[in-house]
Amino acid sequence: MEFLKEKGYTILESNWRIQKLEIDIIAQIDDILVFVEVKTRFNENHGDPEDSVTLKKQRFLIRAANYYILEKDLDLESRFDIITVLTENNKTIVKHLPAAFYPIVK
Repeated sequence: MEFLKEKGYTILESNWRIQKLEIDIIAQIDDILVFVEVKTRFNENHGDPEDSVTLKKQRFLIRAANYYILEKDLDLESRFDIITVLTENNKTIVKHLPAAFYPIVK
């Protein structure tokens, strides 16, 4: 979370849950509500950490975000970011992917 704070984000919630859904971090920057999924890996044997945010996981995050917006009665633009933390050989790399995916409108 310090990573986001240093970039000017205000942290609103961490590990926010409703039913069986969870959002790792809910933050705000300017007038944008940001829902953040954090993925940590200790090696790259299974690919890039962001690749584990599957379409199914995205749907869960979108559903949770909708609950949050309704519960808090918010009218802000929102987006979904991914933060990856890769620790390998005593080296840690943090990567921020703003607007990593978008809700699909049907």
